[in-house]
Amino acid sequence: MNPTSVSEKEIVLVILYTSFFFIILAVVLIVFFYYSRKKILQKEIEKKDVEIEHQRELLKAVIETQEAERKRIAQDLHDDISSKLNVVALNAHLLSMPHLSETELQEIKLNVITLTGKALENSRKIAHDLLPPVLEKFGLDAGVEELCMEFSTAKDVNVMYVNEVVFEEKEIRRHLHVFRIIQELLSNSLRHGKATKMAIRFVPFGAYTKCLYTDNGVGFDDKKLMHQKGLGLKNIESRISFLKGSLTFQSERDKGVNVEFIF
Repeated sequence: MNPTSVSEKEIVLVILYTSFFFIILAVVLIVFFYYSRKKILQKEIEKKDVEIEHQRELLKAVIETQEAERKRIAQDLHDDISSKLNVVALNAHLLSMPHLSETELQEIKLNVITLTGKALENSRKIAHDLLPPVLEKFGLDAGVEELCMEFSTAKDVNVMYVNEVVFEEKEIRRHLHVFRIIQELLSNSLRHGKATKMAIRFVPFGAYTKCLYTDNGVGFDDKKLMHQKGLGLKNIESRISFLKGSLTFQSERDKGVNVEFIF
């Protein structure tokens, strides 16, 4: 047998085996990258699904909050304003009755004046709840300061407020969300946390603003927070989402709560 022929056959076999090996390796790599990419895409889809579901929950919370607010305002208008105006109308009708004594006339007039005054006062309260006049006229700083004073005087708690930020007046619509977040946090501290001291501080955070909120209430297990979100917290999250900000909670049982949100 010709040695040259044998050597050429061996070379051909080596080339064939090498080519076959690289073909198999290429197929394995293609399959590996295909399934890896598929797995990555699947995780991205799952992540998007979770984000979409979270957005749905936030939207639902916004709608539920709006409906609850509308129901409360409608109830206030019906039970308070409307009922008082009905009595005013009745008293006004009585004034047209003949043969009324001077005492009866004075009593009816006094009723009309008293009820009208109460109706005006309550209508101002409803308007204040919708958009606080101080917030609209003087901005977020003045609005939060007034809110803290209201809680300190009416709720028998101590609320400390410090502001190191200059807020732009043109951002009033966005600042209304910040105001409502503070309002919700104060209410939660009072109702659920049984807190007697709360502190609010606005500080610069690069191009953003950071709000630091603390209380001395009973606190909660923040590890279980994700499974125990009520309408109030969902409402806060929906407002943070609107502001394109971020929100963090830290708390332990009997150690109060620390909240940071950036907007």
